[in-house]
Amino acid sequence: MLLRRLARPLLSSIFVYGGINALRQAEGHAELAKPFLDSTIGQRRLPEQVPTDPVTLVRADAVVKIVAGSALAFGKLPRLSALALAGSLLPTTLAGHAFWAAKDAGERQDRLIHFLKNAALAGGLLIAAADTAGKPSLGRRAHRAAKKASKKASPS
Repeated sequence: MLLRRLARPLLSSIFVYGGINALRQAEGHAELAKPFLDSTIGQRRLPEQVPTDPVTLVRADAVVKIVAGSALAFGKLPRLSALALAGSLLPTTLAGHAFWAAKDAGERQDRLIHFLKNAALAGGLLIAAADTAGKPSLGRRAHRAAKKASKKASPS
């Protein structure tokens, strides 16, 4: 459908661009994320294999945005890609647009606008994640398969 071919690249463009920008300026993004990371994962004991360095986490998030954004744009695993982007958007929004923590009224307004923009993007991603492109959902297919198996298993 033409709508999907236009909407998916439009929706994903901000994530691909943001991911590339985050890779190029990982240290700057890490400085912005550090207070949020310190207040969340910094207080927990995590296994050694889990990275907690802000620069590494920013780079990992950037890769998710680039890969999932590109996949969504090209229609490859679009539902999974949209969910990955939505998952990536949550910490980005909380770390970068905490309007409730801003002291200055102008900064609070700016952060609120970006927070609401990200909320709108999350809504679009959730719609994309639920879009089955006219095919029955996995839940519906599983229900039908279980019903058929039940009919076959019961004695006639």
